[in-house]
This record gives sequence, structure tokens and C-alpha cells, in this order.
Amino acid sequence: MFYSETKPFPESFLWGASTSAYQVEGAWNQDGKGPSVQDLHKPEKFSDFSVASDHYHRFREDVALMKELGLKAYRFSISWSRVFPKGAGDVNPQGLQFYRDLIDELLAAGIEPVVTLYHFDLPLALHEQGGWSLRSTIDAFEAYARLMFETFRGKVKYWLTINEQNVMINHPAAMYPGNVPSQNELHQQNHHMFLASARAVKALREIDPATKIGPAPNIIAVYPKTSLPEDVIAADNWEVIRNWLYLDVAAKGYYNPLAAAYLKEKGLYPHMEEGDLELLAENTADFLGLNYYSTATVSAAKNDGHDRQPRNGDQQTMVGEEGVFRAEENDALKATEFGWKIDPVGLRTTLRRVYDRYHLPVLITENGIGGREEIAADGQVHDQYRITYLTAHFRQAQQALMDDVDLMGYCPWAFMDLVSTHQGYQKRYGFVYVDRGELDPGTMNRIRKDSFDCYHDIIKTGGCSLQEN
Repeated sequence: MFYSETKPFPESFLWGASTSAYQVEGAWNQDGKGPSVQDLHKPEKFSDFSVASDHYHRFREDVALMKELGLKAYRFSISWSRVFPKGAGDVNPQGLQFYRDLIDELLAAGIEPVVTLYHFDLPLALHEQGGWSLRSTIDAFEAYARLMFETFRGKVKYWLTINEQNVMINHPAAMYPGNVPSQNELHQQNHHMFLASARAVKALREIDPATKIGPAPNIIAVYPKTSLPEDVIAADNWEVIRNWLYLDVAAKGYYNPLAAAYLKEKGLYPHMEEGDLELLAENTADFLGLNYYSTATVSAAKNDGHDRQPRNGDQQTMVGEEGVFRAEENDALKATEFGWKIDPVGLRTTLRRVYDRYHLPVLITENGIGGREEIAADGQVHDQYRITYLTAHFRQAQQALMDDVDLMGYCPWAFMDLVSTHQGYQKRYGFVYVDRGELDPGTMNRIRKDSFDCYHDIIKTGGCSLQEN
């Protein structure tokens, strides 16, 4: 649909940026912090998470850069094991103080904290006990969430429960070092995470009812490869399994019927206890976080033994499933150097589909492009490819606003360079360059990239400069 006039971004729009604790903080074993599952990762060729971008020691410098950039919001996560070293039990006062200081620094800079409770970094002690396979982890998560809500009551207005729960179920290798759970175990864990989120929603409404809370899954529009009806059904299948299973529970409080039929057919439907479904139904989200990077294209499963093509998958790489769908390439789209399809219009499509289903405010909690970068001879970092990528996506977000999508804000991934879960520091996402090598921590100096200046102008003009570029 085309519009005769461009609708401006609202004055309240949350122009932001995102990171996660284990990817930027470092200080993995300092000041009483306990290890998380991410600390088990010790790749030979890529950076681990032990030092990361040293945000733990440099957060004041980083917040000053956020203020200079003009951010209205900063979406970050709290390291559960920095606050509860063993996931439950004794609180680490130094860890809790770090987040007090960070949030106070953000508020003093006029930046709204958007806080994720859990971003891939389950405390190792809980993981070793059985992790999300145990209902006791639900209790530990609720206790952790309650402490966060009580500590930051009146300071944090927007909470996110669990980051990319659907990725942890569909692409579990990076989140489960060592032995990846079986499909049955994963879907039981999935149910327990749903319950944990619902408990957090209930707790927040008791403690700080004016505050808003929602999930942050990785959501994509799914396209059929052709106009064949069978391909359309396959696209519906994958969109339900990957997207609506998670958002229907969070926003509507029940399992999507087609997703439930799929789980039962595959023998994956989780065990539930009395009161589980009531808890989900009574504690739904206030808004929806949405991580978007690309779209997916599928065709009908051929059931020839090759639907599940072997490949090294991440959250944007599908592998297909016999009897359900077959992963396909979309030749109409260009790809990043790491193979992720670039689809700005797909962002608009995804936002429209999500808002049409749920009629809840949407916050883009991640979107960005990673690439190899280095400091140029002039001492600067020139990332025109990121400017091109983000401005195209910002324009499509504006189109979604004109479609009457209730879009609260946009927090690109990432504010600064951080450790990519799969590719370390060779895959840089930030507006701010961190001067470090893959295995050498270097100077850790912060350098504003060209995209920093571009985003500053977009924020300063409320998006008006998008029309000039």
C-alpha cells in the first residue's frame, strides 16, 4: 500500500540500541559473579566471553557515548549469575550494585532502560542441576525476577522476560554446551520457560503494576517458494512452529492449535501440571519485543529423505523437517557476507502480521547487520553498508507506522561491537567500534563509526533525515 503523505515517527518513539550481558560485560568471574552456560564456550579461533567488550569496567564511558548518540532507550540484559551466582540462594551485592549504577547512569543521561531478564546465559549451577528441564528453575527465575522488580521499582518502565526463546528451542547448540537435549526435552523446557515468564508477569503486576513487560522472540515473515498451495501450507507450518507458538502463549495465553497438533503428532507435546494453562491464560504480555534480521522461504516437504538438509545452522539458517516444510533460498534477496538474507520490506511484513494477530504495542528489540571491519588509515571506521542496511529498515518501520502498527520504538543490534555468539569479533554489529582483536583484548578504545553519526542525525531529526538520504 502506498500513502500520499509520510507519517512522522511519534515524539515518544524509543530510538534505542541493544546489547546483552554476556556479549559485552566481560568480568566473567569478578566481584562475586558465578559462571553461566556461556562461560563453557572456549572456541579456539574466536573470542570467548571472558573479557568481551569490558563494558563492566567501562559502562560510564559507554553511557556517555549513548547520550552523545542521542539514544532515547538502551535495551540490555542482566546477567542472572552476576546477581545470583548459583542461580538461586544468596544474592551477590556487588553484582546487584553494578546494575544499580548502570541504570542510574542511564536515567541521569535521559535514557530509558529496557531490561531483559534472561538472554541465553542460564547460571551454570542451574544448568548442571538440570536447567529448564526442572520445574525448580521456574521457581528460581521467579525469585530472581522479583528481586529485580523490587530493586528497580520506579526506575525501569519496560521489562523483557526471555530473549529468543524460540531460538533456544529450534537452534539449541549455542545455548547448551556439550550435549544438546532431545526434542522432547527441549519442548518440556520450552513449556517451563513459558511458565517462568508468566510467573514473572504476575510478579511484576503485584510489585510495580504501572510497568510494562513482554517477551523478545526472534520473529520472521515466512514466504512460500512458489504459488503452489502446498508451498503456502508449508509456509504456514513453519510460521506457526517458529513464531506463533511463542507469541500466542505470550500474548493470548494459550498454545496455538496448529502448533499443538504438530507437537502431538511428533510426540513432543510437553507434560503439564494442574494450573499450568490457567497461569498462562491469566498472565499475558503488555507489549511484544521483536528481534528481526531476515525472512525465510520454504516449500512443501518432499519426504524424500532430504528435507532436513545437513548444514551448520544458526537462528537464521533453517534445516527443514520431513512432512512439515523444506528450506529454500530466496533468489530475490541479497545476503550478508555471513549468509543472512537482507529483506527490509520483510520487516514491514513481519510487523504487520504480528500487529494484526495481537493488537499489542511492538518494540523492535534487535535488528542489524554484522560484518568484518577495521580501522582505516584516517583512524576512522567506515561502515556505509550498515548505514544502507539500517536506513532501508528504518524506512520500512515508518511504512509500518503508516499501516497503523503500534510501533513503540526501534533498538538496533548493537550499540557497540560485541562477541557474536557464532563468529566472535570478526562479525561486528556496533555503532561504536571496540579496538580489540579476536583473541587479543587490545586497547579496548571506543571509536565512533560513520553509522554513529548517521544514526545521531536520524534520532535528532525524529526520522526526518531518512527522507533526505
